[in-house]
Amino acid sequence: MKAMITVTHLLGTGHLSRALTLARAFVAAGDDVLLVSGGFPAPQLDLSGIGLLQLPPLRSDGTDFSRLLDAHGGRADAALFDARRAALVAALDRMRPDILITELFPFGRRSLATEFTALLDAAQVLPRRPVILSSIRDIPAPPSKPEKATRAAALIAGCYDAVLVHSDPTVSRLDASWPVTPALERRLRYTGYVAPPPPEPHPERAGAGEILVSAGGGAVGDPVFRAALGAASATPGSRWRLLVGGDAARRIAALRADAPANVVLEPARPDFRQMLHHAAASVSLCGYNTAMDVLQTGVPAVLVPFDAGNEVEQGLRARSLAPLPGIAVLKTAYLTADSLARSVADVITQGRRPGQRVDFDGALHSVTIAHAMAEART
Repeated sequence: MKAMITVTHLLGTGHLSRALTLARAFVAAGDDVLLVSGGFPAPQLDLSGIGLLQLPPLRSDGTDFSRLLDAHGGRADAALFDARRAALVAALDRMRPDILITELFPFGRRSLATEFTALLDAAQVLPRRPVILSSIRDIPAPPSKPEKATRAAALIAGCYDAVLVHSDPTVSRLDASWPVTPALERRLRYTGYVAPPPPEPHPERAGAGEILVSAGGGAVGDPVFRAALGAASATPGSRWRLLVGGDAARRIAALRADAPANVVLEPARPDFRQMLHHAAASVSLCGYNTAMDVLQTGVPAVLVPFDAGNEVEQGLRARSLAPLPGIAVLKTAYLTADSLARSVADVITQGRRPGQRVDFDGALHSVTIAHAMAEART
């Protein structure tokens, strides 16, 4: 079969990472896959074996998702949006997929509604209409106004065959953050969490006994790194390792001046997930992929959910994980060197969690669902 997955990540790379995991599952099933990415390239992610179409990239202006910037840092203009829309529709016409997946839309990416609706309209009139699915994480950002949920519901009813909810419903259901009507409930397919295979322990036991601090590649993680430097100063007997993403060289240089001797500063590492098996504790934000790492490895964890710009998604996710042993949630309003040091000591005392009975096979289940729906059309 042929599957086309469209995704635009605007702030971090979590959306693209999850779409890639989904794409790999379709490839593993023998499908011809095209991943259409509308965010900035993310060279740290492995795109090998995946057909990729890069649209003229966009990113948000910080947490202002209504203001989109182009590759030069200027505000995106009509010509750029026209080029993206034309490339998207042309790719659909060339491929004529059996399965079309829009990541997050129509539950989000409303600033890109014109290009998504153009894609959906074009799909409806193909000689053989594809199965059309929306792919959403466990907790999409709640609609700020009722009409946003109403518009999403209308699009789902008119254009979509189903909504793939990448969550284990025993842990988190969509109605934790989004109004679910009976009509929408009938379209939902809970897939389990979309996560790569659980990491193996690190062959060199890298990170053993350390406190690993990871906070993404953007400025949103700076308060976490700064608090970690202070917490490290207050705990000289502990070893802290800060893994810095994004423009790592510049950011590390800015942090090094305040780093005590028990801190290691280095760029984000591809073996990070393996290191979690040996770490004393993890300190991080609470994005979808980070939550998967914490659950899969059982590492004691302090979660600092990103909540700037009225963002609530990570806070809701952290709240769902907080009852688990060895997990502490520290809101940014209370994030200080002292509070972080206390939280880390507390989760280390609680120890590692046993294996979680959580479904992490969401990518495989998504392929099974999509194939069954596509085969039913033949």
